[in-house]
Amino acid sequence: MSTPPNYFDINKQSWNSRVDSHLKSDFYDMKGFMAGKSSLNAFELELLGDVRGKKILHLQCHFGQDTLSLARMGAIVTGIDLSDKAIETANNLASELQLDARFICCNIFDLPEVLDETFDIVFTSYGTICWLPDLAPWAKLIAAFLQPQGKFVFAEFHPVVWMFDNKFQSIGYNYFNVEPIFEEESGTYADRDADLKLQSVCWNHSMADVITNLLQNGLEITALKEYDYSPYDCFDETIQFEPGKYRIKHLDNKIPMVYTVQAIKK
Repeated sequence: MSTPPNYFDINKQSWNSRVDSHLKSDFYDMKGFMAGKSSLNAFELELLGDVRGKKILHLQCHFGQDTLSLARMGAIVTGIDLSDKAIETANNLASELQLDARFICCNIFDLPEVLDETFDIVFTSYGTICWLPDLAPWAKLIAAFLQPQGKFVFAEFHPVVWMFDNKFQSIGYNYFNVEPIFEEESGTYADRDADLKLQSVCWNHSMADVITNLLQNGLEITALKEYDYSPYDCFDETIQFEPGKYRIKHLDNKIPMVYTVQAIKK
């Protein structure tokens, strides 16, 4: 499988282009967030536990809502993202909210070149690994940044979801990571009517791809859960069946939509 040499630049531009629309969207509810609402969900909060005084590395943090929510909970947080526009926004939000959080703009695979410390928790969530061509260096990086007995907390959309076409009518993509997926879209998941034309390169990763790479890098899986709904209304053909819980309306509870992993560095 060949990796497009310019995939990072394509995706960085895509995410830079999204920031303004995301800040204005109901999806990200900046008004509520600035007033003190946490952006974290029950899925990840259950695994994160009490984070007061914990050093947390948040990978692929976008413009830092979850990172800053962790800071509000008393964590010592560092957020990483490829988008310089998102990181600039995150720093501005931290300053406005008077929260102590550090943000670094870089390709996460380059992070060891700019950050030399370890953390109690490494955290990443929702729509993150699809932007990475290979999970072997991802898992190696997680292990390297964790202290002994440190914890990795991961919440992600289930790989079964990414097999379907956008309308969830048929299988459109391979479950396994066999090739890069080139996409062009109008709008963005947070605002489908936004005046945006976006290009991106992504990859599907099976459950085994995630778990095997974590195990091969010395991480012990201590929790693995699958959920038949999403906390986000970010797909086509969704219905809200309970407050904050979304499913594909014609599939009901027949497919997994989210999974979570907790792993400990031994």
